[in-house]
Amino acid sequence: MSSTLMIVRQRLLFPSLLSLLLLIISVISEDASTIPTQNMSHKERAELREEARDMFYHAYHAYMENAYPADELMPLSCKGRYRGVTPSRGDMDDILGNFSMTLVDTLDTLVLLGDFAEFEHAVKLVIRDVQFDSDIIVSVFETNIRMVGGLLSAHILAEYLQKQADVMHWYKGEMLEMARELGYRLLPAFNTTTGIPHARVNLRLGMKDPQLKKSRETCTACAGTILLEFAALSRLTGDPIFEVRAHAAMDALWKLRHRGSDLMGTVLNVHSGDWVRRDSGVGAGIDSYYEYLFKSYVLLGDDKYLARFNRHYNAVMKYVSEGPMLLDVLMHRPHAKSRNFMDSLLAFWPGLQVLSGDLKPAVQTHEMLYQVMQMHTLIPEAWTVDFQIHWGQHHLRPEFIESTYFLYRATGDHHYLQVGKRALKTLQQYAKVSCGYAAVNDVRTGKHEDRMDSFVLSETFKYLFLLFSEPQDLIINVDEFVFTTEAHLLPLSIAQLGNSTFSFRQSDEHNVLDFMRTCPSSNKLFPEKVRKPLRNFITGSCPRTTTGKRLSALDFQASNADHLRAVYDMGITMVSVGDRSQGKAKSQEEGEMGLQFMQEMLELTKMQSINQLAQLQAVAYALDDQSQDWTALMAGPSHFSPELIGEQFVEGDIVWARPLRACDERLHNAESLKGKIVVAERGDCTFVSKARLAQKAGAAALIVCDNVAGSSGETQPMFAMSGDGTDDVVIPVVFMYTLEFAKLSQAKLRRPQLRVRIMQMVEYKRWQIAKEAHQNETAAAAAAGTTTAMPKKKPEKEL
Repeated sequence: MSSTLMIVRQRLLFPSLLSLLLLIISVISEDASTIPTQNMSHKERAELREEARDMFYHAYHAYMENAYPADELMPLSCKGRYRGVTPSRGDMDDILGNFSMTLVDTLDTLVLLGDFAEFEHAVKLVIRDVQFDSDIIVSVFETNIRMVGGLLSAHILAEYLQKQADVMHWYKGEMLEMARELGYRLLPAFNTTTGIPHARVNLRLGMKDPQLKKSRETCTACAGTILLEFAALSRLTGDPIFEVRAHAAMDALWKLRHRGSDLMGTVLNVHSGDWVRRDSGVGAGIDSYYEYLFKSYVLLGDDKYLARFNRHYNAVMKYVSEGPMLLDVLMHRPHAKSRNFMDSLLAFWPGLQVLSGDLKPAVQTHEMLYQVMQMHTLIPEAWTVDFQIHWGQHHLRPEFIESTYFLYRATGDHHYLQVGKRALKTLQQYAKVSCGYAAVNDVRTGKHEDRMDSFVLSETFKYLFLLFSEPQDLIINVDEFVFTTEAHLLPLSIAQLGNSTFSFRQSDEHNVLDFMRTCPSSNKLFPEKVRKPLRNFITGSCPRTTTGKRLSALDFQASNADHLRAVYDMGITMVSVGDRSQGKAKSQEEGEMGLQFMQEMLELTKMQSINQLAQLQAVAYALDDQSQDWTALMAGPSHFSPELIGEQFVEGDIVWARPLRACDERLHNAESLKGKIVVAERGDCTFVSKARLAQKAGAAALIVCDNVAGSSGETQPMFAMSGDGTDDVVIPVVFMYTLEFAKLSQAKLRRPQLRVRIMQMVEYKRWQIAKEAHQNETAAAAAAGTTTAMPKKKPEKEL
């Protein structure tokens, strides 16, 4: 290890990494004349850097003085959070292991701040106090990124300071040995049929803990965010088992991708490899899997991870990306959206796009996130496509600041310094308390939560400090390190150590196209009004090549300029209402392709209509008490409740919840809801929270009505409600837009005892068609003067 640290300051220039670095270097080294004129002064930047430093110490000292050796600080109670002592928060407490997590997670931040004395003091405390032989179940993912990563980064920097700052000569690699011990305690989780690790493990008993006997499921990010730390652990200790297991897990995950779309789901069975949740996006449950594919290539130099990242990246940009927004789809049906909201964890994505060299969409998505922050003061945990709050919490997450930092490093645009300043001042105003910084329980009310996660010190304040720092302000050159997902620093020189058990041979499953990326035109790289100062930072041209592949209707995206150009060449013009301009095919061959394209588009439209109709729900009721005529109103499904299919339906009287938003601990009219279909209004809490409250009261089903005036299923896409990952709702739940619900309300006013049936819309249509056919047959028979045997009444279950 000592010989390795002598070359930490030498950039690793192996060929596979060089192409990545050249882009970043060329962008950063542009002439000063290209920097935007609205610059932040050196004085203001220095003041903000020092304010970020003060923010860190305000939180750090609050933890050390009031919580250490606990895992976390509870900033409102001003005391420590201990596993098994502090009241349980359920699965959320799996991050806690009674191993002083916040201090371990924070060690390398102290080095970046140049506080060697406190770093040395903290290292001594960790070596003296932290132990792992506890009968506690912990998250494999969180323990790896926070604890193993924190110990490795601190060890590397301790040895670095021994040589560069002539301090800590007493240190003999104790934290590396601690990381090795902890790594061994995590290894039993990898004993699965697939090689994909369990989500949780007992630090003392491994997988022999009775509570883990039914352990089956894990998330893609949980299993795919191991390799950086485990590879570094193997190469620093010479013990290959960690890297071998981590590579095997990554290989197993890769084989589970959907071969048609190249997308991944979010939750899977570690033994069978079956997908439990097929939602695919870039946010919670999958985010850092993509990050570790790319960074594993950067850190280890293995081309297969770049190829895999590119395959997934192209799929994400094809199916998940919609302009600046990133909306989850179903991995096996990538043109179908699986939820209508975005979560705050996707804010890391622009930073990853910067590292991979794709700046334009990074700028666009970051701008969208910044507008969300401006709209709600703090970025909420989740928001809908119309930017309403879906989950109102703000946990002081670092991802948006992380992307802001990388965008500034790549572009030099001082706009991102101003964004960082606003984020910093907002945290000061809305999160700072006397004992640290408190998470915000709801950004609409500003109410605090007694919570300060360790990542606030290890990431949020670290990235703020780096954003406002000049290279000469830092004791180390951060360009010589890779940041893990927890912002721990691993040196690029780790690749030189090698692992004798691992082969770098390229797999036959990849071809040259997996290593290619498209060079965007500099003339259209950034919108004029959004990022005009950045336009001159990207220079050069990209030669246009003909692929020979015909554009299919399935692949067509109206927001893609190349696609629009291709269909124009076929003689097809995309026009607005009232526009009468026409396209003309360049050739007979192009014209034939255009006809084929339009035929495909018609078929695709039919397929999409059928698929949407299959998911659409109906809220049906008789027009009056004596009438046999029924009407049905459109309703959207939910992803967290049973799906009514075929002949299934639920029938009952409808009752309004009190309070209507159904967000209290108990409904005021709960006693009168048993067996009824309850109506609740959207807002104030999650859809699934409303469903659980109605279910607890004994309701037969729940209708959630929209709170947006004038919304209608006739003019807006079908809305499918999403849950929180816990499948405990057993009653049907549907969503109605405002105009459709208004018709139901009017019917309820006319008939207070109105009974409705919730069913699949396609089944309602079939029932109506069958009923009309029977009526026509009866009328025809009567006109002919004949009698027909009356058919038996259709059973209720077959409605």
